[in-house]
Amino acid sequence: MKKKNKVIRSRFYTSVLLVLMALVAVTAATVAWFSIADNTRVRSMSLDIVSDVDLRMDLDAHRTIDQYVKTLSFESIAARILQEKGFSMETTPMKPVTTSDCSTFTFENGSAADAASGVYLEFTLHFMAEKDMIVHLTSANSSSSAEDGTLISSGNSQLPQAIRISFTADGQNWVYDPGMGDSLQNSGTLRTFGLGSASAMRISDNNAMFSLKEGQDKAVVVHIWIEGTDEACTDELQSADYSIRMRFTGTDENGNTFSGQ
Repeated sequence: MKKKNKVIRSRFYTSVLLVLMALVAVTAATVAWFSIADNTRVRSMSLDIVSDVDLRMDLDAHRTIDQYVKTLSFESIAARILQEKGFSMETTPMKPVTTSDCSTFTFENGSAADAASGVYLEFTLHFMAEKDMIVHLTSANSSSSAEDGTLISSGNSQLPQAIRISFTADGQNWVYDPGMGDSLQNSGTLRTFGLGSASAMRISDNNAMFSLKEGQDKAVVVHIWIEGTDEACTDELQSADYSIRMRFTGTDENGNTFSGQ
């Protein structure tokens, strides 16, 4: 009888332990959602387009391609966000949110997150090309001596895994997930993709995004956020700073890169 009671107590203790472990896990996840980004800020951001791809961009639409630029700095993007949204990227920390359509962003409790509060970033890029092309995001550097490929970097190696960058145009959303590697997932209007390392980068359908017609402006809405549902989104990321660099390139409709790239 005593032996049976010991077995029962042992099972009870085990069950309690498992329940407590589950509660700890749930609590940790909840804490991650709400406190991860208390001091997480974008310290630097640059957007670079390879110069020989006949592709340009700007924060405003223009009539001719020579009015667009090849590079946009952190300062110019921050100034536009301050003007349009009313907050400073340098002093306002992002907070974990999630989205299923790259339009409505919510916190863990389901309440709506407002872009004007700075919990995530939203701005519009305008693109124009000198020839018809399909625009790709690429991690490759423009030359062996350059470091200008798409990269999210941080002193905390886990933080880049929790960042997402989306591009919305033509009723379609392309979401860059740094933790996916060279792969692609489709779900409704969402195309979520990753990139290989700079040395292993392949231009392919996986990283193909919107198309451009020669001499025609296209507005692309960009969102940058910390994905609260990502397993890397933990309290270990508190106070981590990071930088974001994006580089775009183009191909023809058959996926061929243009000469000089």
